[in-house]
Amino acid sequence: MAANMENEIKVPFFKASTGKEEEEAVLRVIRSGWLTTGKETLAFEKEFASCVEVPYALAVNSNTSGMILAMEALGVKAGKAVITTPYTFVSTAATARHLGADVYFADIEKDSYSIDPQSIEKILQSPKGKNVAAIVPVHIAGNVCNMKAIMELAKKYNVKVIEDCAHSFPSKTQMGYAGAIGDAGIFSFYVTKTITTGEGGMVTTKDPDLARHMTMMRMHGMDRTTWDRYTSPKASWIYDIVAPGYKFNIPDILSALGREQLKKAFVFDQKRKAHVRRYNEELGKLDFIKLPPDGEGNAWHLYLMRLDLSKLTIDRDEFALQMQKRGVGISMHFIPIFNFTYWKKLYPEFTAENFPNAQRQYSETISIPLWPDMTDEMIDYVVETIKDIGGKNHA
Repeated sequence: MAANMENEIKVPFFKASTGKEEEEAVLRVIRSGWLTTGKETLAFEKEFASCVEVPYALAVNSNTSGMILAMEALGVKAGKAVITTPYTFVSTAATARHLGADVYFADIEKDSYSIDPQSIEKILQSPKGKNVAAIVPVHIAGNVCNMKAIMELAKKYNVKVIEDCAHSFPSKTQMGYAGAIGDAGIFSFYVTKTITTGEGGMVTTKDPDLARHMTMMRMHGMDRTTWDRYTSPKASWIYDIVAPGYKFNIPDILSALGREQLKKAFVFDQKRKAHVRRYNEELGKLDFIKLPPDGEGNAWHLYLMRLDLSKLTIDRDEFALQMQKRGVGISMHFIPIFNFTYWKKLYPEFTAENFPNAQRQYSETISIPLWPDMTDEMIDYVVETIKDIGGKNHA
């Protein structure tokens, strides 16, 4: 019994913030009789596009499927390559492989988790740079990458930019919202994200031709959507297949949930930032903690607590395990992709030694709880746990 109590979760790593509004929205769709992609999804797309100030938004069933749509539409294919960061969830790179393209990793910046524009340019200047179709920056933890430098590189070397915005909603900068700066932006509405549909995502773009192509590819390469086929005067069974498309649409049940979450997005944003201020105030007093990087438009999806291991007698893994044993939910964002078996076999030249910043940040970083409905008591418990473990294991 004692052991079970010791491991009881006192502060979950994440808990979705939902209420009666989401319940009623889902019930409304169920009662309507139309459960698949329809008017709720069309409304969700319009509202999201307005929110991030782009003309086109396309709802999909995941960030991953949205990334495939954008890459395919922007010429990522066999014989081509993308440049992205190894410090991300594996789907960012895996989508390029689904399309037969190569992946070139650029290291992250020394004091942040963002892809380094100088590392990007080294690849673009090399012989393999001629194969690059797109740069895929990832706004890790909601902190927007150096998009000014990245867009300048894209123009200089004539490549596309696909923003992985899985963490960065809502992130407004002087260049516009994350997802509205590059050629396309891909958002995630997975359960742990800043707003959720349980599973789901959104693709944004300012290019009407790109939007049209992705809309068609989202549903089997069909020239008419299901909603159009069954609600317009034209016969529902008349349609054409113009390309070998995918099945990446999102159902109205999830879109209805997403519309309610979207209404709360900026309230959620302010709550997360209030929690961050409390974390920073307390953890900033500890000599064994390096506070997370912060920049313009940071959505604070994650709080990446970095340890100064020179001040501790234990490593990151042991510190994380002790937090878990005391009931604090933690995670790791991210295991650099070059550490995984598939990627080691595919690109044996991509090793930790070639990406020192990514490997070092990973070995020192723990993601601690950060979600809108956390209480002051929860924040206090997380902080006191960190203080106690660090104090007892201080060098």
